[in-house]
Amino acid sequence: MHHTILVTGGAGFIGSNFVHMLAEIRPEARVVNLDALTYAGNLENLEPVAKNARHRFVHGDITKPEDVEKAFQEAKGLGGQLFVVHFAAESHVDRSIVSGTPFVTTNVVGTQILLDASRRHGVEKFVHVSTDEVYGSLGDTGLFTEETPLAPNSPYSASKAGSDLLVRAAVHTHGFPACITRCSNNYGPYQFPEKFLPLMIANATEGKSIPVYGDGMYVRDWLYVRDHCEAILAVLEKGQVGEAYNIGGNNELANLVLVRHVLRELGKPESLITYVKDRPGHDRRYAIDATKIRRELGWSPRFTFAEALPLTIRWYATHSGWLQRVRSGAYREYYARQYGAS
Repeated sequence: MHHTILVTGGAGFIGSNFVHMLAEIRPEARVVNLDALTYAGNLENLEPVAKNARHRFVHGDITKPEDVEKAFQEAKGLGGQLFVVHFAAESHVDRSIVSGTPFVTTNVVGTQILLDASRRHGVEKFVHVSTDEVYGSLGDTGLFTEETPLAPNSPYSASKAGSDLLVRAAVHTHGFPACITRCSNNYGPYQFPEKFLPLMIANATEGKSIPVYGDGMYVRDWLYVRDHCEAILAVLEKGQVGEAYNIGGNNELANLVLVRHVLRELGKPESLITYVKDRPGHDRRYAIDATKIRRELGWSPRFTFAEALPLTIRWYATHSGWLQRVRSGAYREYYARQYGAS
């Protein structure tokens, strides 16, 4: 029996990679992709599946019940069991420091609207894609496990923790078939260039200075986006209802070390590094213990950092048009032409 997967936020960085992966390794699945095409959603990210008859794009916002209903109707029309993978979120921490309200609207209210619609339509399984940032910050040692208490430190991560708790409540109150995934920092193709790694790659390629917060010793666990997508698929297909799964890359690196890797890879001097004033509430270290997903679902990352960083750099080098259009904002004109969006 075939199934239909409703993907929210499937024109964004991780969502579009997930959609491409489905087309490649689950070609029989039908996909309905609901995306509001805000600043980080880009229709160009979906170019590889634009002509795929099994991929339907719906322009809409998870905070609007009528848009969500439209996407569900599209998905129901395709038949089969219905699954939801929920990526759609406001996700940039720096933007959340400027204003927390859009984050609460999209991440908290939008998630609840989606949960209500999913219950109404009898969804088979719902995967809520979250972040390790809901756990707060770690000292120099230790790892986040699924049992780590939630202690978010930015308006972004607080709104994600709120949405995690709403999903948990739906499971416990209504017996709703949901799982939560929490991943570490992703990198790879189609990442919006205000994020750390693509920003560094773009600046280094052009010989521009690379801004590094504080002393550069902020540690993150880096996960290649394809590995993350394969983990989400494992949770969708085999995850235990009501469970959370941490997804990590086993690649703990300080920001400064990461910058040096990129500069070496591109043959650029370390003199491009500029230290900038730290951001408020900046978590010192995140690191993930992914034992549970490995033990229960048999997933572990296939790509090492040494393999995936050059792949990522090469992708940006061969997609300079994509990068220019995103950085100049010209990619948005494509929506305006397609949808008359402002």
